[in-house]
Amino acid sequence: MVDEDPLYVQPGSANDGSGNATVSLFLSLFLLILAFFILMVSISTFEDVKSNAVMNSLSSTFATLLPRNDPTEFTAKDGDVFAAQQFQDQVSDIFSAAMQVAKVEIVQPGERMRASFPIDSMFANDTAELRPVSIPLLDRIVAALSGSPPGLRFEMEFVIGATYLKGNALPTEQTLALSRAGNFAREMAVRGVPPGLIAVGVEPGDPRRVTIWFYIRNLETEPAISQARPVQPAAPRLPAN
Repeated sequence: MVDEDPLYVQPGSANDGSGNATVSLFLSLFLLILAFFILMVSISTFEDVKSNAVMNSLSSTFATLLPRNDPTEFTAKDGDVFAAQQFQDQVSDIFSAAMQVAKVEIVQPGERMRASFPIDSMFANDTAELRPVSIPLLDRIVAALSGSPPGLRFEMEFVIGATYLKGNALPTEQTLALSRAGNFAREMAVRGVPPGLIAVGVEPGDPRRVTIWFYIRNLETEPAISQARPVQPAAPRLPAN
């Protein structure tokens, strides 16, 4: 017969304290996790308060610069601006792809731009014949000019530089510059440029360079291409049609 020790408790018996220890352990873990989530919620609430304070500060500072209307609502004027920007981007892409030597400048955003390049890159040396590599350029320009939306009009002006004969007089007889300008106008007409959208001619300047102006007209307020930019009265002009 085994003597019973009053201090000995058989494991798993009702008097064993391991069950209470396990419960205490799980309770401690639960409280720790709960405290962690409470801390996370407290932090997120604090950050939200800070972000709201920052947004309120920005809104009050730039209140006069922010548009008052709903930015998802566009007016007819907004559409004109987008169309003009798209046209200028399209023209820039045309010259960058077809004629790397061209210099393209936005003179007035959404209204006027120009491209300047050596004349020999478009015409064969000392002739009025267009180089074959310039034909795709003409086709893309015609397509761009023909894509104007309602209310707008895309126009171009093709100008070859010419030197003065004497004083401030330009040549009036048929010169190489005039022949080139006329040939350019005929090629554009053959490719279907809408009548009245282009003007060609010569003006005082470097005879080795060509300048092409592109205009974006508002049909209600802007003048026609013949009134767009003052040109020397002595500079002959050839109609495109």
